[in-house]
Amino acid sequence: MAVREEFAATGPEQAPSTLLEVVGLTTQLRHRGGWVTAVDGVSFQVGRGEILGLVGESGCGKTMTALSLMRLLPSAGRISAGHAVLDGRDLLALSPGRMRQVRGKDVSMVFQEPMTSLDPAFTIGAQIVETVRAHERIGRTAARAQAAEMLSRVGIPRPESRLDDYPHQFSGGMRQRVMLAIALVLKPRLLIADEPTTALDVTIQAQILELIAELRAELGMSVILITHNLGVVHEIADRVAVMYAGELVEIAPVPDVFDDPRHPYTQGLLRSMPGLVKRGEELPVIPGRVPELGQIPSACRFNPRCPNRIARCVETHPELKTTDRDRELRCYNPTPFTR
Repeated sequence: MAVREEFAATGPEQAPSTLLEVVGLTTQLRHRGGWVTAVDGVSFQVGRGEILGLVGESGCGKTMTALSLMRLLPSAGRISAGHAVLDGRDLLALSPGRMRQVRGKDVSMVFQEPMTSLDPAFTIGAQIVETVRAHERIGRTAARAQAAEMLSRVGIPRPESRLDDYPHQFSGGMRQRVMLAIALVLKPRLLIADEPTTALDVTIQAQILELIAELRAELGMSVILITHNLGVVHEIADRVAVMYAGELVEIAPVPDVFDDPRHPYTQGLLRSMPGLVKRGEELPVIPGRVPELGQIPSACRFNPRCPNRIARCVETHPELKTTDRDRELRCYNPTPFTR
């Protein structure tokens, strides 16, 4: 186990600028007596201090990818293949005990719904202190001071007194800030933020995004930002990885994706952004929906919905290939983007 945990002998070598390298991550879920693949051979890198946006429709595998990296899959899930190398250690090969030491300290996650992710039976302070004392050998008073400092950093006024409040005494935006405080109190190297602005109004959403960007700069951490909102990605991300039906279809720097998207699915997502449509015009939509896990096409998974479909698309499955210096693409027939 020690050799696998260090991953030095068998895993891919990481460049000094790479914090996380995911290779061939495959996650399956038990479904009607069998297993279906929810995340299929996903590979990507996250640089040190980089914000990577992971985007796609609901049901495409974004959250399942994050839960796999955190080793927090439901009982009906399993990781069947792949590696996730964080600074030389394969997270997927660590024992449960070693992973508990890493989770929260080296890599943390902000979950999708702040209204239900906090335990209503315990104060905010108790929940942050518990996180600190699970990883650091310090007293309750010192841990409480550390919790108050992080609440202040995430913009909660009167942090010392608010430590004794319960989750229901906070607004939705403030609960999201508390979730960030819990995730960041131990200054992790990697933060996974799953839809951190869902159900928040536009003003609070902007504040949360600004806060994540500020803490990235202050702490030097990397971020995987999971969202279906391309506007959020455009606001703070450095690169974007587009996911469809359990696999990545395009990875590129944010300016390239917004100015010159190559995959038809990425193009469809961009055309569907309300801000790009003139007032009075009908909002374009991508026909159809993400396929059910047990009904994924064996060839190109997007071909039933794709306007660029050619004969090859329904015959064989395209690989994710590097098309130029900074872009990876999974498509047989990419065409120029027209709005």
